[in-house]
Amino acid sequence: MRKESLRMDLITRRMFPKKELIRIVRNKDYEIKIDPTGKAAGRGAYISLDLNNIEVAKKKKVFDQAFGIKVNDQFYKELYEYIEHRIARNELFRSKK
Repeated sequence: MRKESLRMDLITRRMFPKKELIRIVRNKDYEIKIDPTGKAAGRGAYISLDLNNIEVAKKKKVFDQAFGIKVNDQFYKELYEYIEHRIARNELFRSKK
């Protein structure tokens, strides 16, 4: 039996199974991107599937601190839409079981 990987949510500082989090990555060119595979090269940080956490991250500049660069507002908009989509998708598949 394989042990489940845990990662820390950057906002709540709580540990969650890796599958329940979204990985944000800063690559060697200092670009910030959402990493749906969880395997992209670069410095990674994790955030839970909670839309409120995006506002907290933006307000407290959490990703700016984690990655050492200025993260623009467009990234937060993309992250919000991505998490909204993932939540809807999870609910859809949960209801089919």
